[in-house]
Amino acid sequence: MRRSTPLTFWIRAVEAAALAVAVCFSMGATDASSRFNDLGHRLMCTCGCAQLLGECNHVGCPESGREREELKTAIAAGKSDKEIFDWFAAKYGATVLAAPTTQGFDLVAWIAPFAVFGAALVGTVLLVRRWSAGKAQAAAGPGVASMDPAERARLEKIRRETDSGGDGGY
Repeated sequence: MRRSTPLTFWIRAVEAAALAVAVCFSMGATDASSRFNDLGHRLMCTCGCAQLLGECNHVGCPESGREREELKTAIAAGKSDKEIFDWFAAKYGATVLAAPTTQGFDLVAWIAPFAVFGAALVGTVLLVRRWSAGKAQAAAGPGVASMDPAERARLEKIRRETDSGGDGGY
């Protein structure tokens, strides 16, 4: 009888976990109803209700029933997701897609929010640095070395007369 080492136990545990994950992700991968649900939530209803096709629930919608049947027919015909999206976009226009594509000008819709956030972040950092530099210059006061002696004496007199015990004038 061979004795199991702790390393062997952990290797088998990782293998079992990987198998469980693979089974969980593959369950329903070929199920037509789950694919219909997935694709229905990636397309928009074209009636103008601004709802996803899979969730369009307003009474008397003239479009959602027909579009759902077209989607079921395309899935039953064995078309790929890309073919289905291309067909819907060709028939109803690009607005039928719930998310913009990642090609051409539509790529701007994915990049723009991050670019605007980055620009705002950089602008904020530069503004805070400018404010901080302004406070540091104000705290240092005018350059004493560059003043003439009369001006230095006048500032020293003002400082002595307004100094109230070292509390900064408060």
